[in-house]
Amino acid sequence: MAQSTKPLSTAAHSIPSAPRYRTIFDDLKYRIGKGEYAIDKQLPSERRLMEEYHASRVTVRHALQQLQEEKLVHSQKGKGHFVSCPTAVQNLGQLLGLGESLSQTGMVVTSKVLALEEAPASPEVAEALNIEMNDRVTCLQRLRCINAQPASFNTSYFPVDIGRYLSEYDLERQDLFVLIEDRLGIELSTADLVMKIGKSDKSLAVRLGIEKGETVFEIERLTFDTKGSPVDFGILKGRSDTFQFHVRVPRW
Repeated sequence: MAQSTKPLSTAAHSIPSAPRYRTIFDDLKYRIGKGEYAIDKQLPSERRLMEEYHASRVTVRHALQQLQEEKLVHSQKGKGHFVSCPTAVQNLGQLLGLGESLSQTGMVVTSKVLALEEAPASPEVAEALNIEMNDRVTCLQRLRCINAQPASFNTSYFPVDIGRYLSEYDLERQDLFVLIEDRLGIELSTADLVMKIGKSDKSLAVRLGIEKGETVFEIERLTFDTKGSPVDFGILKGRSDTFQFHVRVPRW
């Protein structure tokens, strides 16, 4: 007589669901990332979160602790939890766009295109791109945002034989470096960087959501392709409380 086989328990093969606190953490992180809670805005109280997510106080506190550990929020004693200004750590030892460098952090990088037009090259731009003064260049101005919060104001200049194609692509969601290499077929190689400290004027302050006269950092970046030809001359002005830069240098 054939021996009967006892069916295996389905519980042994089921995929465990995420812990409840993790679900709350992921949802709050998403809402912070899309800008529902702005910088310095207070999150709902623990009681409100308990009611919204039908969770215990211990579970809600665990989720809030995880948000603090990822530096997405900070607590103020007796007041609650507030959204922190995102800190973007960029490695200057590698040529990466902002979205590329933050892709593994969970931060959401977007851009708002403020201008895309042809203009005569100024002496500074002409020298950088190795063209004649008043030659036509493509000027792209964007407001870069991290977790829906203004982070930097970028102005980029391109030779027109490159810049004329930019309007065909989504410049608000794609890094320029990725676009230039993957869409335009131009392989990038190196970049020269010059970093400065400056003060925000009224126009920049409004764009970045800071006070006029606040300290900002400025980066001039000239990017070259593998043939040594200049591809992009960019001027970036960013909030000093949003970025950190890391670079390792040899002794000799």
